[in-house]
Amino acid sequence: MSNTVASNKDIILAYVKAIEAQDFKKARQLLADENFVYVGPNMVFDNADQMLTFMFSMAPILKDIDARRIIGEGDEVCMMVDYKTFFEPIGDVRVALWAQIDNGKIQKLEVFYNAAVVENMLSVDGELPFGKK
Repeated sequence: MSNTVASNKDIILAYVKAIEAQDFKKARQLLADENFVYVGPNMVFDNADQMLTFMFSMAPILKDIDARRIIGEGDEVCMMVDYKTFFEPIGDVRVALWAQIDNGKIQKLEVFYNAAVVENMLSVDGELPFGKK
């Protein structure tokens, strides 16, 4: 392991701050180029660029991200945040990010939140996203 827990915490914090600032370039610099994995409650990405494209498509509703707590052990860091939105049906969403850091980059990112809120927001004409009926 080439990172310290403190620097791993700094990496995930920088990533969240880049998302909040809508700085795609900075966020991308913090993600691994190869073998990247994102696992969320209703989607999986194995490509950092595709994941960020999706994340940044939601940027217009982002009001603020409040970091609540960061804990780390070895190459793993968990950060709890409140994702605050301008979109009334969603309001604020409590999110947990669990990251595995390797060589100063986020290699794996698992994200936990109430997926029903996002699915309902993305519902169009009664059709839910992600192939659900």
